[in-house]
Amino acid sequence: MLVIIGWVVLMGAVLGSYVAGGGHVAALLQPYELLCIFGAAIGSFVVASPPKTLKATKKALPLCFKGGGYSKAKYLDLIGLMFELLQKARKDGWMALEGDIDNPESSPFFDKYKGVKSDHHLLEFIVDYMRMMIGGNLNANELSDLMDSELETHHKELAIPMKAIRSVSEALPAFGIVAAVMGVVHTMGSVGAPPAILGEMIAGALVGTFLGILLAYGFVGPLATLLAAKAEEMAKPFECVKAVLLASMNGHPPTIAVEFGRKVLFSADRPSFIELEEAVKATKRS
Repeated sequence: MLVIIGWVVLMGAVLGSYVAGGGHVAALLQPYELLCIFGAAIGSFVVASPPKTLKATKKALPLCFKGGGYSKAKYLDLIGLMFELLQKARKDGWMALEGDIDNPESSPFFDKYKGVKSDHHLLEFIVDYMRMMIGGNLNANELSDLMDSELETHHKELAIPMKAIRSVSEALPAFGIVAAVMGVVHTMGSVGAPPAILGEMIAGALVGTFLGILLAYGFVGPLATLLAAKAEEMAKPFECVKAVLLASMNGHPPTIAVEFGRKVLFSADRPSFIELEEAVKATKRS
């Protein structure tokens, strides 16, 4: 919704200032210029993108127009789940979690926190590393290195759509110039026409440059920046789980381990110490 509002403000400012200065909006309506710019941009995007990039971009773009992600409430659920699992392991031993980890779909722990359970990538991340902890064959440093390698790969995958869209935004001004040059070539071929007609043709050609720059810096470029922010947001739950599990492996009790996870969250979404303490107490009572 905010993306749409931003675009409305953008077009209102650009067109409003143009009209206020005596310009005519009809002069900006150049469908063939748009066809040239959009066609060239889409064609270059397809050429530069392997099928995996095309699929990832198609999947990521709708995220720009809706909310979602992990809110403070969802993070409290995630931390609550981690606390319950670690509390059971501390009380009954890590082997007591084997059934829950092997079958998270039927586990009462995971079923209690459906928001985490529905995030299949995060669920897989949790159970994979807790399974390694149950096996007892890795120390904290080895597990940390393995997590870092996986998270690095995960971050690179999340960045693929952003990089693809950014490459398109960087090319749009050049495609605008291409459209403008083609318009000038067409104008020079009609050099014998009356000055009024030549002026209209030159103005239409220059619209190509205007559209290329506007689309690049007003529409497509900001989408790439937003996708980068979304990628950072989507990576935080994994970093939270990593911090909690490593703190547990280093001997900290569950109440302290979850505090490690809380600290890695962005301040806008991070539960306060009191909120986390109340959530942990509620978990203990239940």
